[in-house]
Amino acid sequence: MRRLTAILVLSLAPHAALAACGGGFGDFVAALKAEARAGGHPADRVESFFAGVRQDPAVLKADRAQGVFRKTFIDFSRAVISANRMQNGQRNAREYAGTFQKIARDYGVSPGVLLAFWALETDYGAVQGDFNTLNALVTLAHDCRRPELFRPQIFAALELYARGDFDPARTKGAWAGEIGMVQMLPEDILRNGVDGDGDGHVSLKTSPPDALMSGAKMLKGLGWRAGEPWLQEIVVPEGLDWSRTGLNHELSVAEWERLGVKGRSGPLARGLKGSVLLPMGRKGPAFLAYPNFRVYFEWNKSFVYVTTAAYFATRLEGAPVFDPGNPEAGLSDGEMRGLQKALAARGHDVGAIDGILGEKTREAVQKEQARLGLPADAWPTRALLGKL
Repeated sequence: MRRLTAILVLSLAPHAALAACGGGFGDFVAALKAEARAGGHPADRVESFFAGVRQDPAVLKADRAQGVFRKTFIDFSRAVISANRMQNGQRNAREYAGTFQKIARDYGVSPGVLLAFWALETDYGAVQGDFNTLNALVTLAHDCRRPELFRPQIFAALELYARGDFDPARTKGAWAGEIGMVQMLPEDILRNGVDGDGDGHVSLKTSPPDALMSGAKMLKGLGWRAGEPWLQEIVVPEGLDWSRTGLNHELSVAEWERLGVKGRSGPLARGLKGSVLLPMGRKGPAFLAYPNFRVYFEWNKSFVYVTTAAYFATRLEGAPVFDPGNPEAGLSDGEMRGLQKALAARGHDVGAIDGILGEKTREAVQKEQARLGLPADAWPTRALLGKL
């Protein structure tokens, strides 16, 4: 479920052409080899690295079927935050207390944040994925849907191979090329890999200290602010101006307090800014999202996953189970697609028409609710769909 980035720049010879997506798979691999040689890798290393690569149809099938993100926040969070994961999280917090102390000192990331990622990504390392990583990356780079996201990861994996930290025949992970206990892409491992256990290698698949410290370093590099909260459950007054809620609106904590917003189980973090987050509208759970919450979207782009991961982190650090409230019924997949089409027809940028209530769709919903005189809480209902 990790995010996908592509910023690696290769030092290619001026005459080296980039491998174009589509076309014959063999021709594509041949072009990748040429790029690698032009980038300075010796021919024998290149041939060895790409020797067994093949196209994997199962990767493409998984890429097209990410239906888990169509669940509501309540359904998704209840499905993935189990009593067993809570207990294992607490056990791992004790077992790797020394590692978490180093992380807090060096990177300023709280234990619950990494424990939640560790749990959601691989069930604390138990389920790391069974896709050959190189096959997955080359398959997705060859596919013309998002080649710019995956091509750089191939060459990052080649660099890891040169260092002895990647085996093209045996390294396995998620369908999108993420590796290890916290599911990091090869490029992220190159930039942020930490030898946490001191054995001379960065092994995110077998070493919890390596995986946790590497994840923490990456979060810090993405903008994590040491010692600050990320998400807090709140109680909101019924008369709140709902059009001021959502991640696209931010006020100081003092301003939110003046508007009647309170922490459900403790005071709000004075001195910070935040956004009132209503994952399922004004009648459902409510949270205050602090600046660190936005870093989560650099890890994963799914609103539901991010909100769940952030909330899970608070639970692992002692927060109570959220109050689900009594949210209005949401839309079916078909209704959501219909809503997105209607919003797009009115000039709103909702991204792909995919039935997923992402941040762009939420913002468009909120604007239309305000225009139509409905409570502008960004939660799409059949009433809104009917008016559109």
